[in-house]
Amino acid sequence: MPFPISSIPASLSSVDRIPDVIQPLLGSLGHTLHSQLAAIWLFFAMCGVLELCLSILICRPIERRWPLTSWPERNPIAADVTYAFFVRIVLFPLVAFFEYSWLRNGLDRFLLRHALAPPSLATLIPFLAGLPPVLFFLHFAILDLADYWKHRLSHRFGWWYGIHSLHHAEEQMTFWSDERSHVLEDTITYLWLIAVGLAIGVPAFQFPFLILSLRFIGSLAHSNTRISYGWLGDRILISPRFHRTHHARNAAGRRSRNFGTALSWWDMLFGTARFADSTVETGDAGAEAAMVNGSWGQQQAAGFRRMVRRGKGARAARVAS
Repeated sequence: MPFPISSIPASLSSVDRIPDVIQPLLGSLGHTLHSQLAAIWLFFAMCGVLELCLSILICRPIERRWPLTSWPERNPIAADVTYAFFVRIVLFPLVAFFEYSWLRNGLDRFLLRHALAPPSLATLIPFLAGLPPVLFFLHFAILDLADYWKHRLSHRFGWWYGIHSLHHAEEQMTFWSDERSHVLEDTITYLWLIAVGLAIGVPAFQFPFLILSLRFIGSLAHSNTRISYGWLGDRILISPRFHRTHHARNAAGRRSRNFGTALSWWDMLFGTARFADSTVETGDAGAEAAMVNGSWGQQQAAGFRRMVRRGKGARAARVAS
């Protein structure tokens, strides 16, 4: 039985046929069992790895040609690199397509059984149906707005910042630092964006490409470079200079600013933008050493411990008040 895919926009009508090309290749290699699922998985894993390779090809030359700072001795990045490939090959296809597609189709069937139209921006604003690029950008902007508020709230609640601080513990920030994250926070992020995607009717085959677009701009924003996008560009996209302010060592936790992932509009709109800044030093003074230089497992365990500590501290403060 073919794997169900909800409506695919015309702009992706040729891309969605690529798994149909991969499937016979898998069959010729003797992998006939669940070959359609394997072909779709392989397709999105390849897309994830290609996005990561594109980030490397762009960010590494920029960091070498226009570095913001340098370090006498580099901290190990093996954990970040390993996790980056794990996310692209395993987590990204699993959640961004398979989980989202299953929920998308389930929601659509439920609504249709009750004579309700599935949510969609194209239904709400009919002329958008004939403008696939505009519709894609609107989906992108809304997901970016959702991610802005998710990120801002992660700095507001103590237990949440406990796991988010694994990302802020990086003292030698480069484009690889965008990959430094706790699995619990990744889970929250995907669930958060999936909920918003379902609410605005993002098609199943489009959702993964929106996530990859956010990740690509996020990698650029974490680059160790003095480059900005100019006065106007910085007020459209998150630049490395703009986002480095968010990672400033003296601005960890609730003191932070510049929460946006891709578009700086949201920081400007909600009063959290800070442009006149020249942050160089990054990190979180409250992070234990394992969060900075530990292996992947040590980083995850340290993030969990800090989440528990900060959660208990917040409860104790509420009781005391």
